[in-house]
Amino acid sequence: MSGDGRGDGSADVRGSRRPPRVRNGSSLDLQERIKELILERKLPAGHALPTEFELMDELNVSRNPLREALKALQAVGVVDVRRGFGMYVGRMSLGGLVDELTFHGRLSLQTGRESLLQLVEMREILERGLIEYVLERQVDSDFTDLESVLARMETEAVQGTHSDETDRAFHELLYARLGNPLVSRVLGAFWDALHELQSELPPIAEEPLAMVHRHRDVYEAVRNGNEKAAVAAMAEHFDGIRKRLAMSSPRAPGKPSTRRARTSPA
Repeated sequence: MSGDGRGDGSADVRGSRRPPRVRNGSSLDLQERIKELILERKLPAGHALPTEFELMDELNVSRNPLREALKALQAVGVVDVRRGFGMYVGRMSLGGLVDELTFHGRLSLQTGRESLLQLVEMREILERGLIEYVLERQVDSDFTDLESVLARMETEAVQGTHSDETDRAFHELLYARLGNPLVSRVLGAFWDALHELQSELPPIAEEPLAMVHRHRDVYEAVRNGNEKAAVAAMAEHFDGIRKRLAMSSPRAPGKPSTRRARTSPA
């Protein structure tokens, strides 16, 4: 594992004393020291880190424990190691959360549905709160983008389909109005987890046109600034997901799932 040099603008904050040598069994301490180095130098996400040899020298550590610490930091998104290019400060990613949510969702389908229902409930709590926030802030009165997505959704419904790409675009555009990219990432993690579980859930019983109607109810309430109607419409929106989950039955452990065409979780 190697990296290119520090990017422009990084400052050398080493003192005159070398830090004590890190023992092989203190990977957690070494991870903290690498994070402290990033914070002390005020390195932003995507900025190049010192090379492996420079880190070995600055942290007074041998290669094996350093690589172990970097691997652990890469797993949680603190460090981004790009083979052949170098090491960088990691950008925010919720991939680990998606993996964990998906695993527990699959486990829930085998042993019961509690975890999966909690996943849906958590997403509903977030979206109902966000709907209120969108209306309270009264941001972006131009609804052309949402109208376009609804028109596409209606076209698909007439053809008897309801794609998760169009469904997801509706939700993302609804909250993009807040101008907070973290909102999209957090909701995206829950969406991705449900998407990964599609093949293990029963087919959606609701007609595509009925699903479009539920989305339009949300849209109309937001456009009219009716907070009470918007929250009620979002609650009804999630009732459809809960009804779908109620149709599923736990599978015997180890029994493979029957693959189905992917459809939207909500």
